[in-house]
Amino acid sequence: MTAPRTDPSKKTPKARSRTISWRARLALVLFMAVAAVTVWTTNRALTHRFTESTRNRAELRLALYSGNLLSELRQHAIVPQLLARDQTLISALQSSDFSLSTQRLISFVDEIGAASIMLLAQDGRTVAATDRNRLGESHRNAAYFVDAVRAKSTVFSVIPREVGGYRFTYSRRIVDATGVLGAIVVEVDLQKFERAWAGISDAVLVTDSTGNIILATEARWRGLKEAEALTLQTPEGAIQRAIRATTDWTALPPDAYLQGEAVMRLETRVPFQGWRMATFTTYSSVRERVNAVLALEIMGFAILLALAFYFLSRKTALRMALFQRESAELRVLNARLQREIAERERMQKTLAVAEQSLAQSSKLAALGEMSAAVSHELNQPLAAMKTYLAGARLLLNRNRPDEALASFGRIDDLIERMGAITRQLKSYARKGGDAFSPVNLGDALASSLSMMEPQLRQRHVKITRILPEEPVMVMGDRMRLEQVMVNLLRNALDATKSVDDPEVEILLAAGETATLSVRDNGMGIKDFDNLFEPFYTTKQPGDGVGLGLAISSGIVNDLGGRLTARNGQNGGAVFEMQLPVLVDGIEAAE
Repeated sequence: MTAPRTDPSKKTPKARSRTISWRARLALVLFMAVAAVTVWTTNRALTHRFTESTRNRAELRLALYSGNLLSELRQHAIVPQLLARDQTLISALQSSDFSLSTQRLISFVDEIGAASIMLLAQDGRTVAATDRNRLGESHRNAAYFVDAVRAKSTVFSVIPREVGGYRFTYSRRIVDATGVLGAIVVEVDLQKFERAWAGISDAVLVTDSTGNIILATEARWRGLKEAEALTLQTPEGAIQRAIRATTDWTALPPDAYLQGEAVMRLETRVPFQGWRMATFTTYSSVRERVNAVLALEIMGFAILLALAFYFLSRKTALRMALFQRESAELRVLNARLQREIAERERMQKTLAVAEQSLAQSSKLAALGEMSAAVSHELNQPLAAMKTYLAGARLLLNRNRPDEALASFGRIDDLIERMGAITRQLKSYARKGGDAFSPVNLGDALASSLSMMEPQLRQRHVKITRILPEEPVMVMGDRMRLEQVMVNLLRNALDATKSVDDPEVEILLAAGETATLSVRDNGMGIKDFDNLFEPFYTTKQPGDGVGLGLAISSGIVNDLGGRLTARNGQNGGAVFEMQLPVLVDGIEAAE
């Protein structure tokens, strides 16, 4: 009897459990190996990177220190030359009257930034000084006095102090036609650099051409050679971290050793009398930064491992919850789609009624805008005609018929303008246009100001006009351009009603475009979004309907230009009309 064969794919639950356990263990071993390799690689890469970064920062600081030191020396090198030519000091040496010399040197020292300034007489005696305690001292044998008297140029001297350290001086002789009168000595404060360097983690030293340390963050280093200074004592403070925490783990070889510990040494040449500067930088921050990154990386691997175990155990439950959530979302989505379909059907039923209402509303709005536009544009000529009629009546009563006839002539021009406005509004309504012709903007502006003359005379507004000598020609309709100018002038007048000294400035310029700017000193513009919209106005009821700027903007756009508005730097509003310039019969592109 043959035994039945067992299907290999159909394993018992116990066998499947053993298979899964074996695979999990293998995955765990591989994960740990990858984590170890990653941490080792990261350690080496970051060590190289942060060490190089530390070196680069140290090199940058070294360049900055040497540059600041050289800048300070060069800044004070010119001071003795300037003071040696000071006529007040020369006169004091000639007359031996030094009553005001000390005060004059004190006035210079703060501005120059020097440590001290001394004026020495011909015999080396201090006759004036910013430090009054040094008055009367003899410097006859001092190197800065002897070398300065012998040399014709400024002399730099490094003088050892009795209490330690060095003094750095620039000196120059003072001469006149009779010979040497004395010398001026300026002491440079280089110790401030030592104080500034002492607050950092680097040790800094500066050596002269002979190799002696003349500036250092460690006071006991001054006057020694570098090798002697490094073996003299442990440089605590400035390089404390280097001798306490640095070991030879760094990927780059150390540059120097202090007390058997590795540090980074950098050196540069100071282009001044053979000086050199060296710095010693600690490596401790590199290990701190590397350890911080490695800690985060190890923590990340640990979190990933924990999450892997969690997701393996919760995989089935999460899958069931996902299926249930997706089913619920599908049911909610189905109900939402049904509601949207019903809402769209209701909207389609009301769409036809809304289109009919919109067409009727558009007709009523167009009719109202046209009637308001006619009222707005004819209001200004009517007001001017009323003023001219009153003036003509008064002139006739005074038996001045010639002047009255001039007023009647202006009234006739206004009537012609009213007719032109009605023709323009008809043309504007049917989107047509009259034939354009060359227009001189200066003449159009003069005509617009003439139309506004009664309002200007009544308000006593200061009008400033800035016009070019050459005519500014554009291609357009003069009547419509004057209509725009009158609207801009009227808005400027209305904006200055609440100003004590109303002023309107008109600027006409021609460049790539012809630009007409109208500026007032009113309250300015607050709402730019609706400024050129029809029926938008900030005036009181009865003063305007808000169509002037809307109509003006449409006219300028029809002429190929643009009308803009902004607030001026000194207050008030500025409206600019830009149109293509007409040059030799050719209209320039905007």
